[in-house]
Amino acid sequence: MPKSTVKKSTMFRDMSKMPSKYVGHNHLKNLRGAINEFLDRNPDLTKGYLYLMLFVYDLEFFTIDWLAKEYNMSRGNLSDRIIYPLLKLGYIYKHFDKLTPSQTLEDHLFRDETKYNYRVRYAMSQKGRMAVQRFYNTLN
Repeated sequence: MPKSTVKKSTMFRDMSKMPSKYVGHNHLKNLRGAINEFLDRNPDLTKGYLYLMLFVYDLEFFTIDWLAKEYNMSRGNLSDRIIYPLLKLGYIYKHFDKLTPSQTLEDHLFRDETKYNYRVRYAMSQKGRMAVQRFYNTLN
């Protein structure tokens, strides 16, 4: 790829913007400032909490095991440091708690999870969804 051609008159500037036709959306340019501003307005949240809420924003519900695998974090570390504090703060909730699977015979025959080993499904609460939406609004 050839070097870009730059006007000699801009050679001594500190910076020069690319023409807008070469740059698509650049919403994340102000990401650091938006995160700091958002966390200042929401002192009960941390960067870790925000990152996880951004990750699960488009999910209806999830288990800790699935999230630990997808998020590349150990199950114990994820649950102790992020999930349970967010649950306590009300940003996520237990969508399907233990002992809630169906009691029909077909469900017990064809599923590995019974009412004794059923994994809890978590989901973002309305408070969590509104917080993520406020963050997205600060990016724009």
